[in-house]
Amino acid sequence: MDYWTLILEAAKGAGRFFLHPLFYIGFFYAIFLGYIRVKRERKHFHIRIQDGWFEFRTYLSKGLLLGLFFSIIIFLIGFTVPVVFIFVAGIVTFLLALTTKPSFLSPAYSLGITFILLWAYQWVEIEIPIVTDFLNGFTGGIVPGVALLAGLLLLVEGLFIEKNAAKHTSPKIIKSRRGLYVGVHESKRLWMVPLLLLLPEGVFSIPFDFWPVLPIGNGTFSIIIVPFWIGFSQQIDIALPAEGVKLTGRRVFLVGSLVTILAVGGYWYPLLSAISIGIAIVGRALIPLVQHFQNKANPYYFSKSEPGIVILDIIPGSPADKMELKIGEIIKTVNGVPVNNEKEYYAALQKNRAFCKLEVIDHNGENRLVNRALFEGDHHELGVLFVSENRFRD
Repeated sequence: MDYWTLILEAAKGAGRFFLHPLFYIGFFYAIFLGYIRVKRERKHFHIRIQDGWFEFRTYLSKGLLLGLFFSIIIFLIGFTVPVVFIFVAGIVTFLLALTTKPSFLSPAYSLGITFILLWAYQWVEIEIPIVTDFLNGFTGGIVPGVALLAGLLLLVEGLFIEKNAAKHTSPKIIKSRRGLYVGVHESKRLWMVPLLLLLPEGVFSIPFDFWPVLPIGNGTFSIIIVPFWIGFSQQIDIALPAEGVKLTGRRVFLVGSLVTILAVGGYWYPLLSAISIGIAIVGRALIPLVQHFQNKANPYYFSKSEPGIVILDIIPGSPADKMELKIGEIIKTVNGVPVNNEKEYYAALQKNRAFCKLEVIDHNGENRLVNRALFEGDHHELGVLFVSENRFRD
């Protein structure tokens, strides 16, 4: 095979990546997530924590390396998919996005539904304008491939949740089951994972005559890079936000591992493909369900349980950030004065506008002292966010 031809056609296939509508629709979806987050933060705390473009930057950047890694794996094992898969998966993903629920954009759901639709098409004759033209060439060989891809992307989702979604969660104030104001954290993300896929010869002969076709082994294939979406949403009630999100990531990775193993077996025993998809959908749905019951059985982490003020969040770049205060720590005294609410906290800060000394209880229950000189322009409350009924109204 001419490797220069391979490089040239791969470059052409990469260029088609920028023609995929999901790539651009994802821009607006990520910006929307940032907009509603900033709007809520300003309502609850009169300030935003991360800028409104945070989700947009995450969408564009975080999935590139893992996408490249898994693309190499897919290419080396000769993983192929027909165009019908890309077509149906794109429609399913877009429809799930219309719910505005990022959690519905897990590969377990988007590719799981795609699997079910393609499997059902083999048994039910349905005439759908335009769609039927694409499906006419479908022979059913895609079924094991969809299951394997779902498993691989679930592994990616688990890694994303643990490594990225656990960072910079967003604080919010809600009413507890007893009607009291408590703090929780929320994490919403949309990641774009570009994957290089091989399409069997001829799938773009009509109407896509311009598509590059490569001779590989005994057949010819077309290269295409497809933007896959992975969405995530979780509210963390009963734990430190990073710990709660990382636990979810590990659970998703475990489900993805099981799905991937069974999906590989599906190439020899097709029934395993269906079983793996069932485990993907049910397993991914059970994770938030288990969290829901755990939340109901345990107290809120950011609720008033002892003297002091629980730090709900820290504004980046603020004096509190530079003093290395942590989310979940408890401020016991300010300038030697015990504090238990916003009024006492603010009054104690005013005792010395040039210097601040805090007594803090860390996550291990141990006391530590932190202090810092204050300068003109520093945040008047050090940049500490905590639960305050005076700041928030329904």
